Amino acid sequence: MVRGTEDTIFNAINYTILALVGLTVLFPLFFVLSVSVTPMAEVLKNGGYIVFPSRISFTAYRELLGDPAIPRAFMVTLFITVVGTAINMALTLLMAYPLSRKSLPGRSFFLLLILFSMLFSGGLIPLYLTVKATGLLNSVWAMIIPGAIGAFNVLVMKSFFENIPEELIESVRIDGAKEWRILLHIVIPLSLPVMITIGLFYTVGHWNSFFSAIMFITDPKLHPIQVIVRNVLTMAQNPVENIDVPVPTEAVQMAAVVVACFPVIAVYPFVQKHFTKGMLIGSIKG
Repeated sequence: MVRGTEDTIFNAINYTILALVGLTVLFPLFFVLSVSVTPMAEVLKNGGYIVFPSRISFTAYRELLGDPAIPRAFMVTLFITVVGTAINMALTLLMAYPLSRKSLPGRSFFLLLILFSMLFSGGLIPLYLTVKATGLLNSVWAMIIPGAIGAFNVLVMKSFFENIPEELIESVRIDGAKEWRILLHIVIPLSLPVMITIGLFYTVGHWNSFFSAIMFITDPKLHPIQVIVRNVLTMAQNPVENIDVPVPTEAVQMAAVVVACFPVIAVYPFVQKHFTKGMLIGSIKG
């Protein structure tokens, strides 16, 4: 009875703390969504602080999506996300699988190079000069190619591959299967959790692409959605600098944030279980 009472109290405290943390995390998202669907008159009346709007209006979204820059930025971001993630996954897979084989000549040397790249970098200026020398400036590839392989993601995927029983791979190899067949029909199907996890890492990274865009892209037509959202917020904060441009209302600002965040938030619940499993299993070995 004493043990049961202690467990009940402990669980109640845990659930209370988790509920408070959950509210702390969700409230800013709910506030942004509330302001974005609130008529501007009500926003001004309440000093910009709205939690439960008395009336819902999608005027801010119509005004935002009516700007041709928003659909264009969405298409740029979609291209970067889909094509970039595909390139990332292909190159990461082709690098992680050989490194997971202990019979690979020079394996320790290559792993040391990967670890070295995680600890040290050439810096922003050499990166910019490299992108410029390769002719990638002012192209969507400047936001894809420089980060085509993530060293951390390679190590996570390699660790997962090492957990696949060697006997299984050897038995398939004895039956006459080549390395490509082993990779496509054995390794990848058994590695879906880590593949989805790494894919989510790359997808979110590309969708939130901002720094590489402002560093390598000067053509406004090639700006991704995050840069457009930043411009919307900047115009509202510095109206004097943009005197010839209509200042976005607070509802439009919040609508821009919702539009930029919604796709990732909508997809994440469907891959959460694979994400957790992939991180746990992929980090068993180092």
